[in-house]
Amino acid sequence: MKHAMKYFLSICIIVLMLFSCGEKKEKMYPKKMPLTESVYASATVQPDSLYQAYSIVMGILDKNWVEEGDKVVKGDRILQITNTSPELNMENARLALQLARENYSGHAAVLSSIKDEIQAAELKLKNDSINYFRQKNLWDQNIGSKVEYDTRKLSYELSQNNLNLLKKKYSQTKNELETQLKQAENNYQTSLTTTNDFTITRKINGTVYALYKNPGEIVNTVEPVAAVGRSDKFIVELLVDEVDIVKLKIGQKVLITLDSYNSEVFEATLDKIYPRKDDRSQTFKVEALFTEPPATLYPGLSGEGNIIIAEKEETLTIPKEYLIDGSKVLTDNGEIEVTVGLQNLESVEILGGIDEKTAIYKPEP
Repeated sequence: MKHAMKYFLSICIIVLMLFSCGEKKEKMYPKKMPLTESVYASATVQPDSLYQAYSIVMGILDKNWVEEGDKVVKGDRILQITNTSPELNMENARLALQLARENYSGHAAVLSSIKDEIQAAELKLKNDSINYFRQKNLWDQNIGSKVEYDTRKLSYELSQNNLNLLKKKYSQTKNELETQLKQAENNYQTSLTTTNDFTITRKINGTVYALYKNPGEIVNTVEPVAAVGRSDKFIVELLVDEVDIVKLKIGQKVLITLDSYNSEVFEATLDKIYPRKDDRSQTFKVEALFTEPPATLYPGLSGEGNIIIAEKEETLTIPKEYLIDGSKVLTDNGEIEVTVGLQNLESVEILGGIDEKTAIYKPEP
């Protein structure tokens, strides 16, 4: 009997212990407080207008005019590629242009000799004209022979025809020489452009961030030779998950933390959204601009970004861990359906279902 009583007391103690443990569930009341909802993104700092410089010709890298980290202005030389063929082509084009100019307007020009022929033909025509009309007047008075009259007339007509032919020859030759001169000028300009192609220059003011080739190495048109970008302006590249991209708009505030600056928070503004998804990472790239950038920045600095999509100065909130199945809370009256609004990693906004006086309990894991 005593053993049965001891067993009964043990069971009661266990039940009481279980009951008392059940009564110790974490309880709290919803609170009104500020709430911000944001979208998380990984962040990387890059220079604005960063681009890879390519060569449009093949050759051997002869010289790097700059070093990595050098600041340059638009038009400055970055590197020089060696190839003798363009230089020879340029010299041939220059000689052809010089000859075309001399033929067109030089002292030994073809047109000058034709002009001389025209002047001689004009003098001959004038002389034949005088002789013809003099003989014609005599013939009209029945003076002289028919043979002499015909001879003078023929000489006059031949002189006219010869002068007309020379004028046509002059006009045709001038057009041909003008065309040859323009072609020679075009060929020479093309050769200059080709020669300049072997000198790669800076397109914008900024900094040379990388040189991928050393002197003596082969340069082709496929591989980049340098990376250049602005040094006075940096952007923040953010990778956003595809489920969050529809929440973003240009102009939204972005809070940036960089690993190099520990826990310091920098404010930025969302400036650009790229519309294409990266199939490998399943993310979208967006860009933000610093409101007040850090004093020192380098390409490739990494960190995290939170893009603010909604803010409320005061709203009813509960810890996110008290939410059951995304839309319920545990109260003294059991589980109650609630309407949720903004939420972040820690808190969730309650729009309806409970109020500040409703006690809620943390669900068991």
